[in-house]
Amino acid sequence: MFDVVWVNLFSPPILFFLLGMGAALIGSDLSIPKVIGKTLALYLMLAIGFKGGVALHQAVFSSELIWALLLGTIISFLLPFPAYFWFRKFSQCQRIDAAAIAAHYGSVSVVTFIAATELLRHFSDAPPNSTTVLFYPGYMVAVMAIMESPAILSGLVLAGRIRKGNTHDRFAIWRDALTNGSVVMLLGAFIIGWITGPVGLNKISAFIVAPFQGVLCLFLLDMGLLAVRQMKQDGGLRLSQILGGLILPPCFGSLAICISSAFGFPFAAVFLFGVLAGSASYIAVPAAMRLALPAARGGWGLSLSLGVTFPFNLTLGLPLYYWLSQLLTQMTF
Repeated sequence: MFDVVWVNLFSPPILFFLLGMGAALIGSDLSIPKVIGKTLALYLMLAIGFKGGVALHQAVFSSELIWALLLGTIISFLLPFPAYFWFRKFSQCQRIDAAAIAAHYGSVSVVTFIAATELLRHFSDAPPNSTTVLFYPGYMVAVMAIMESPAILSGLVLAGRIRKGNTHDRFAIWRDALTNGSVVMLLGAFIIGWITGPVGLNKISAFIVAPFQGVLCLFLLDMGLLAVRQMKQDGGLRLSQILGGLILPPCFGSLAICISSAFGFPFAAVFLFGVLAGSASYIAVPAAMRLALPAARGGWGLSLSLGVTFPFNLTLGLPLYYWLSQLLTQMTF
């Protein structure tokens, strides 16, 4: 496990993330313009979605894919319930605040997923700029995209708002969640990659393969800056909330790893299931909760997911999920 921790902590993207956090902590004026940050995010969605689609194009359609999609949907819907219990019981949050925070922990962090695939790439036989995309199952990109939204429904159920309001309001919530820019780019690129296959990848590999690591470094630098500045801006987090942001992710990730390994998924898929279940949304869900639950303290969920859970997963969570996935997939059930 320690070699995975070492490789993860001392990889350029993670070090740039830590650089961003350090710069924000000392009050540096280092910054990346918001429009450039959004462009970097769209690039990453395009690259990871397209390569996942190509991987699925090369794979044989099987029941494994269907089971993966179903399992991802169920996990995303159910995880907010224990998260709600934590923030309601131990943090003494109001019902609406606990529901909004819990929704963040049922959804996923796309950037954590990308960092996890980079860790898989490092330990695969593929060279750094190889167009090989099969070191993890391509259908996991579709699982990630599907897991963005079910937690929003859970959050509304927990807040007691699923039965209130008119149909138009509920439609607006789901429309905004499903038409979120990151979701559209991710799914759109995935479909295009699936349609065009390796031929399409070869045509644009110079754009989405070689520059990927450099773009990821810039994006994580921006995320490090944003994480600390968001914490400073919102502040007021209780110790029990911070503990929830540190304890719940490895519990959720470990549970997903146990379940997916018992289903017989391959190691890379089991690892990515753990990463997705152990991550928390800081893009799609905050936007949806602002619309669905305007009375909730939205800054709490964003500060926890971006300022607490995201750094934990990038530094310690990924090696933990990797080690546990290796351990369980080597066992016979």
